[in-house]
Amino acid sequence: MDADTTTVDARAVDTLAVHAGREDLAGLGLHAPPIDLSTTYPSYDSRGEAARIDAFAATGEAPEGPPVYGRLGNPTVARFETALAQLEGTESAVAFASGMAALSAVLLAQHATGRRHVVAVRPLYGCSDHLLTAGLLGTEVTWADPEGVADALRPDTALVMVESPANPTLAEVDLAALAEACGTVPLLVDNTFATPVLQRPVESGARLVLHSATKYLGGHGDVLGGVVACDEAFARRLRQIRFATGGVLHPLAGYLLLRGLATLPVRVRAASTTAAGLAARLAEDPRVLRVHYPKVGGAMVAFETLADPHEVIARVRLITPAVSLGSVDTLIQHPASISHRIVPEDDRTSSGVSDRLLRMSVGLEDAEDLWRDLDQALGESLATPVPRPRVQALDADLEAQLTDA
Repeated sequence: MDADTTTVDARAVDTLAVHAGREDLAGLGLHAPPIDLSTTYPSYDSRGEAARIDAFAATGEAPEGPPVYGRLGNPTVARFETALAQLEGTESAVAFASGMAALSAVLLAQHATGRRHVVAVRPLYGCSDHLLTAGLLGTEVTWADPEGVADALRPDTALVMVESPANPTLAEVDLAALAEACGTVPLLVDNTFATPVLQRPVESGARLVLHSATKYLGGHGDVLGGVVACDEAFARRLRQIRFATGGVLHPLAGYLLLRGLATLPVRVRAASTTAAGLAARLAEDPRVLRVHYPKVGGAMVAFETLADPHEVIARVRLITPAVSLGSVDTLIQHPASISHRIVPEDDRTSSGVSDRLLRMSVGLEDAEDLWRDLDQALGESLATPVPRPRVQALDADLEAQLTDA
């Protein structure tokens, strides 16, 4: 979809990114959103306070009036939640201390209904895979291809989970077809890589949208957070889980995430342009076996090298060898050794995470500077090019797009 023309809540994504969550500031006589660092709040009406806490415990609805306690909610965090919900086109959003805390809360909220079975599509982020596979929260998982999701559903299936584009192979799923296959079972889409700038899964039928806010939403590598965008009914359950388990987002993190949203469209589009150009050059390079780049676009590129990938990482100088992604600077890592090391080897390789795969998060540096660093890191050119597919799972239109880039 064209992110420049698509609107959410009658306002373009670019406008929402700047103004959502800040609508009341002018009336307050403020320009920048305030930071409320209070953990607790005074109240001389203990009976009224008890009634508000009872209401929250019963429904999960955010208490009206002054805040009560930092674990129930925080005004600064609430601004970020409001903004992210508007960007994803959902009724509500609930923020957590990390992406994994957010996913854990979703699973616990579903477990409270008596359903513990999850159908999931690989690959997922390695720790998400581990959380499901290890059954650390009592979850039973069935792994399925997108085409096999409908057959994998059971009466006790609580959730279908997919990441598209996927970490780290950038594989994509037809979200509308998958949502139809789910029937009445909620579809959870991890939208961390695409962000609402490139896709909004609820428009394809997803009920829940998960973000590791640490990545593109924050955008500067200096804040941890997670968030689930959803309908208000599910948000109430998530707030109850958050209050009980304590996985709250710190208000300073909420402030930084709200600030990060303001530049999200600009950052994502700029980095995506550079990433598409680098993917095209890597696809033509005889030192590269295969390039993975998604049809939806984005700033992530994955590629498999003829050279030892550990040696490539050791030779980069401008690009930073580090985990995580979505920052203003370019990062590269070896998933089989780090982000997906916790996934069993057979499951890792069968889902496309080969030992030669490198995952690169493209930042805002000059494209030529990045290419020069990649070029020297890949090592000497081969005397005889080897046969290889140019770009994995891309159609002719995208081939042309990459060539033009």
